[in-house]
Amino acid sequence: MKLKTRLTVSFCIIIFVPVILAICVIYGFQKIQIRGIQEAYGVKADNYMELMNPVQLLNQYTSKNYELLLKIASLDPDQFLDLSFLENTNRKLKAKYSYLLVRREDTILYKGEEGGLDAEDLPGYWEYEPDAVSGTYVDGAEEKLIKQINFRFSDRSRGSVFIVTTAYEVLPEVKRLAFDLCVSILIILFLTAAMLIVWMHRGIIRPIEKLKAATFNIQQGNLDFTIESEGKDEISELCGSFEEMRKRLKESFEQQMISERESRELISNIAHDLKTPITAVKGYSEGLLDGVADTPVKREKYLRTINSKANEMDALLNELTLYSRIDTNRIPYNFNRLNVAAYFNDCIEEIGMDLETKNIGLAYFNYVDNDVMVIADPEQLKRVVNNIIGNSIKYLDKAQGFIHIRVKDVGDFIQVEIEDNGRGIAAKDLPYIFERFYRADASRNSATGGSGIGLSIVKKIIEDHGGKIWATSKESVGTVVYFVIRKYQEVIQNE
Repeated sequence: MKLKTRLTVSFCIIIFVPVILAICVIYGFQKIQIRGIQEAYGVKADNYMELMNPVQLLNQYTSKNYELLLKIASLDPDQFLDLSFLENTNRKLKAKYSYLLVRREDTILYKGEEGGLDAEDLPGYWEYEPDAVSGTYVDGAEEKLIKQINFRFSDRSRGSVFIVTTAYEVLPEVKRLAFDLCVSILIILFLTAAMLIVWMHRGIIRPIEKLKAATFNIQQGNLDFTIESEGKDEISELCGSFEEMRKRLKESFEQQMISERESRELISNIAHDLKTPITAVKGYSEGLLDGVADTPVKREKYLRTINSKANEMDALLNELTLYSRIDTNRIPYNFNRLNVAAYFNDCIEEIGMDLETKNIGLAYFNYVDNDVMVIADPEQLKRVVNNIIGNSIKYLDKAQGFIHIRVKDVGDFIQVEIEDNGRGIAAKDLPYIFERFYRADASRNSATGGSGIGLSIVKKIIEDHGGKIWATSKESVGTVVYFVIRKYQEVIQNE
């Protein structure tokens, strides 16, 4: 849920949920409590307003007592002279916050409450018609409701009986009902607030705490953790972006570590491989200076050896320079249309002379038509062939070594195969031979020296030409390296 929507829903919950729940609670309590009061006291009330109005409520509360006294006044008025009857009636009225008062002429015969109303406070005779649900409201030191019944005793003297009720009293059930309502509303507000807090904590606070912990981990250099994002709101999207950033940082850090390790390995390899020719150059040059080479033949031999070792160092440095360009994607390419047959004929002629001096046999087979063309950089493509053949020469272990080169037409591509009969490559090493610095031969003797980046350069050049390179090999039998380059095809536009 979007953050804006979440805040809108929270606002609606704060406003409407307590109101709706309070209405439901009030309605439920009203039904339950009013029914209970009606059954317990015989009071007729349809809503809270009637229950909370003491005048209306207590008027109804004593209506049955009033009707009973009215009946006695009409049938047997002298019963009001019976003290035991009056005491019993007054005890019942006391339970209803009322008391009984009997008057004869101007004298009060019975007062059910000490300190109650005096004769002068009472209304006169026959000032209104008797009514079970109405009375006289006296507003004095104490607000009282007076119900009056006028009659005549058997001797024809005037008499009145009064039910006096304290007007501000409220039924205990009504008091408890008001208290329950207040408590219920407070509970509703508390539960609503708790629900919102939990909801907001799960949707906002918890993700922010995750981000805070993630930020601390990154600050400490720890990238081995995961930020889980739930939902589709802005904070979840932020968590997702943060997790993506963490992954990129980790990949960048790991790549940096690999690059640093490879650079250290490259420096170590170059230093190791330069040490041998430098030692040779130093030794032969000292021999010349010390006069050890005292004949023209020896001096020529020493000079040729020095020249050969210098060429080895130059080749290593060239590989290092090219590697730095590969690492920064700055290999200079000069693409041209090349005739496959003509290009490889010239290339094989040059390679053949070099292999002949090393007593290595060379066989070349061209299976493509004379008009097949490719788009390639001739210099870099030549470097590919030379690096592959140079790598094969290093690992030739037979008395008579040979190298076979085949150029084939495979549909939209031309495929070049370079096969040797060297020691071969173990199956466990074969998938890694085109990786930078990988060497199946870890002995690093002078015969198989090298920087370990020759085949990785080959792979990079072929891929930059839009091609692919791979190899197959059998130990003690030999290795075949394959690479393909897409053929050049002219696009004919319809006029």
